[in-house]
Amino acid sequence: YDKAAERFVPILLEAIDITRLKPHQRAEKGLARTFQIPQEFSRLTVLENLMAAAAMPLGENVFNVMFRRSRFLGEEEAVYRAARETVTFLELDRVIDEKAGNLSGGQKKLLELGRALMRNPRIILLDEIGAGINRTLLVKIAEKIKLLNRERGLTFCLIEHDLDYVSRLCDGVVVMAQGRLLMRGTVDEVRRDERVIEAYFGGGKYEAQG
Repeated sequence: YDKAAERFVPILLEAIDITRLKPHQRAEKGLARTFQIPQEFSRLTVLENLMAAAAMPLGENVFNVMFRRSRFLGEEEAVYRAARETVTFLELDRVIDEKAGNLSGGQKKLLELGRALMRNPRIILLDEIGAGINRTLLVKIAEKIKLLNRERGLTFCLIEHDLDYVSRLCDGVVVMAQGRLLMRGTVDEVRRDERVIEAYFGGGKYEAQG
């Protein structure tokens, strides 16, 4: 919201206004997300979870499944191969046939990232990707994110309160408080900013920017 202009600023994804699009329409435009609390299908295996998250245009139409069987099976085979490759990339081979509900917290976060990747997105929104997991897996997730950014050109927007973790991944930081922009800058600038210190550690008295 632009306070000075008293209007809502549209959300653009590569110059396309996605403000009023439904979630599945935003996903079709190349936007994916993970959840702070993983939303896996607990009774499906890791591999099945990844396949279920993939976009399958032919498989979403009963007519295609029944009367375009060969094309549907070809699409399903491609999704299977992509899911296997994602399992290997995320180093989840050891639990590929494990029910997702039995995974550790860190493994579920990796699976969340994998499910997002199965949509072939251009931008992935990460909601507290490091919350509640051990430091070893935290480092592994950071390495995977940097690799995806460097080699596949994926853009990541990270919501995270751990500034040490943010410093591993982000060049620029935007600080929000009570739904408004508080400041933007580097991690070091955020650490030193009096408004951020006051808002998050000193009782919440600050003056938000419009």
